[in-house]
Amino acid sequence: MTLVSPEQPEGPELLLEPMGHPATRAFPQFEVADIHAEHARLRELGVCFLMAPIEAGPVTVAVFDDTCGHYIQLIQPDAATTMDP
Repeated sequence: MTLVSPEQPEGPELLLEPMGHPATRAFPQFEVADIHAEHARLRELGVCFLMAPIEAGPVTVAVFDDTCGHYIQLIQPDAATTMDP
C-alpha cells in the first residue's frame, strides 16, 4: 500500500508493507512542527493512536498504528533540539 498527501498527490509516497523480520520492527519516525495539531488532525481522519503526545526528554512523541503491523512515531523536538535525518 502506498500513501500520498491529498494536497500533493504527485509528491512523495510512503510505502507500507507487512513487517516479517524482527529486525524491521523499529518504529519509523516522522518529525512534525506541531505534534498536538497533527495528532488532532489525524484523529479527526480516523487514525488510531496507541500513545497520545507525551514529553520524552528533548522530544514530544505520539505513536499510531498504520493497520498493517507498523507503529509509526510522530516526533516534535523541543526548541533547543535538532533531529538528524
